[in-house]
Amino acid sequence: MSAVEQQQAEPSPSSNSSSSFEVVEADTANKYEAVVPHWFYCKVIDSRERWIPFSRQDSAKLEEAHNSRKDDEQLVVPTEGGRYDVHLKKRLRCAMYWEEEVSEVRRCTWFYKGDKDNKYIPYSESFSEELEETYMIAITLDEWKKKLESPTREIIILHNPKLMVHYHPVTTSDDWGSTPTEQGRPRTVKRGAENISADIPDGEPLQIDHLVFVVHGIGPACDIRFRSIVQCVNDFRNVSLSMLQAHFKKAQEQQQIGRVEFLPVNWHSPLHSTGVDVDLERITLPSINRLRHFINDTILDVFFYNSSTYCQTIVDTVASEMNRLYRLFLQRNPDFKGGASIAGHSLGSLILFDLLTNQKESSEDEDSNKEGSQMGAFEQGDIGGVKEILKKLELSEYYGVFEKERMDTQALALCTEKDLKDMGIPLGPRMKILHYVRTKEETQDAQQQAHVPAGNDDESEDAPKPESGSSPQLGSSSSSMNDGGKRQYLDVGLGQVSANYPQLIYKPNIFFAFGSPIGMFLTVRGVKRIDPNYSLPTCKGFFNIFHPFDPVAYRIEPMIVPDLEFEPMLLPHHKGRKRMHLGKAQSRPSSWLGAGLYSVALCNAWYCSNASPQALCVSELREGLTRMGMDLKNNLLGSLRIAWQSFTRSPMLAVEAAATQNEAEASLEKQTVHSAVKPEEPAAPEKEDTAPIHVGMLNGGHRIDYVLQEKPIESFNEYLFALQGHLCYWESEDTVLLILKEIYQIQGITLDQPLQ
Repeated sequence: MSAVEQQQAEPSPSSNSSSSFEVVEADTANKYEAVVPHWFYCKVIDSRERWIPFSRQDSAKLEEAHNSRKDDEQLVVPTEGGRYDVHLKKRLRCAMYWEEEVSEVRRCTWFYKGDKDNKYIPYSESFSEELEETYMIAITLDEWKKKLESPTREIIILHNPKLMVHYHPVTTSDDWGSTPTEQGRPRTVKRGAENISADIPDGEPLQIDHLVFVVHGIGPACDIRFRSIVQCVNDFRNVSLSMLQAHFKKAQEQQQIGRVEFLPVNWHSPLHSTGVDVDLERITLPSINRLRHFINDTILDVFFYNSSTYCQTIVDTVASEMNRLYRLFLQRNPDFKGGASIAGHSLGSLILFDLLTNQKESSEDEDSNKEGSQMGAFEQGDIGGVKEILKKLELSEYYGVFEKERMDTQALALCTEKDLKDMGIPLGPRMKILHYVRTKEETQDAQQQAHVPAGNDDESEDAPKPESGSSPQLGSSSSSMNDGGKRQYLDVGLGQVSANYPQLIYKPNIFFAFGSPIGMFLTVRGVKRIDPNYSLPTCKGFFNIFHPFDPVAYRIEPMIVPDLEFEPMLLPHHKGRKRMHLGKAQSRPSSWLGAGLYSVALCNAWYCSNASPQALCVSELREGLTRMGMDLKNNLLGSLRIAWQSFTRSPMLAVEAAATQNEAEASLEKQTVHSAVKPEEPAAPEKEDTAPIHVGMLNGGHRIDYVLQEKPIESFNEYLFALQGHLCYWESEDTVLLILKEIYQIQGITLDQPLQ
């Protein structure tokens, strides 16, 4: 048929327009659009492989580098805020600041749903390309029912653009062997990461304003889920990013701030890699094996720190690791202009406190003092003196080693454990020699500071009393006398384990302690009071943060102001409210039953007061109410009557509701009469507002002790939540917000709205 005949044979205009529309619609439907790839990495979680997406920002960087087609086989792309490097050609992801197994990286376009957890798993890059080619042909030619076989002999069928399935072969056995079939549970196949409902973050701000090193406490696990310090600090960092978006939004929009980087410091692994675990295993009883292993791996860390041998290992590890991380961070972030702070949890806070109390004001002072102390303690300066020292220590057999190295007494004073180890000196003799050197240095320092004999109290009023293991440079700045003729303020380094505390290569801005036993250890060491004028030599900020039920935490402020009773500072809730169940400390319900009745009235008070966070309060209390079944059985009818009256009475003032609640509790159980809190009672002004409390210079004249607000469910029974109270800081928004607030206050940046 000619073109003219075709034109004559065309249908009417209406039919023509309808046909044209169908053609356009078909062309649009069959139009192929290339899939948008997203980069994932594989990580083993709970013994299972999980494919986790990179942030959109990192995936775009990886895709750009991938498309650049550079010939460099060593092409490396920093990701996740610079904490990981991706070797693009090798498809490997490596941690840069800590030890971690290398992860596989994959450029992902096609996914199938897994067997057990319904998580989507990406196909290999080569097979994804094959799937994409088949999909392109099918959608272009509108020819579906395409079947492909994967390298593992699994069958994928493309029925249509919205229905694609994956069959795992089911093996059937007969007399002739096993043969795979297509019969099996089909799994969904998806094209593109946007279709698998993956939680893909946008990415972290590129600008880093401040660096915080986080030191863990006892044991390898840091929280109730037995996660490592790296995982807990990752959560801490994620919480900080959300708090920045919620409370520093204005500063972020004006590009005044970026983010705070948190890096973990691990000292447990190096300590237990010294061979001490093998020695402990020999003497550990075989009974209750798991409990004994747990004690050896966790509780004994406290005893290790109080041993001069292993205390030296711990402080050396912590200081050297923080110095290494600081240098590496500056190397990877050459434009960084911010400061650094440190944070410690549990025993980690005590380790940091001891390190900070032994820091010098400057590196020049450190070198001069160290040199003077060492030279004063070893004035002979000849090899013969070394021979006498070794003879005194019953180590004469090693004299030949020192003579070969031309080691005199002055050189011996400058030796470190590594130097002695390189010389071939065994561990036992090394410890003896180092202990002797430290003892001589401390004796020399004590003699230099003691102007008169220590036994004469009248004349030695201004002279610090030398103590074994104390640090002379940390003597109190005030040495006033009490009525008993004894010094009122003792050196905060009193009773410290005799160790050579290393120096940090930077001066921390602030020291944050979480669930810290510093106060207890100072008291046990013999420090009853801290000089109000004392401050850490190189760190002017100190915050002691604790949960009210934390069994390991102790306060610091009463050691500075012992004659005044006052409460710690209550940390405001990160959503700008004070939990209504937190009144005066003595008004907490004394039983679960009283707490349940109190919670009912509290919910009613929220609704009567039309408070904005009422739904949140109810949701927090709901879980707590479900845990009171055993107590409610004792008086079910009475409890239901109180609850019914609380919810069905007409709206009234919160004060009246609380009064009615108190009357009901009095008739039901006398022990809870005085425990209920009046929800809407006007809060009495706190002492801190009316009469500021001066707690010395340990935190620059500001308050030191800060207590978190417990949740309503936690107030039901303190003992049940004691362990959780010690491990709650890693996911505590209130703790993170205080840290951000204090760090950015140094830069003159405040919260968008002050928290009440």
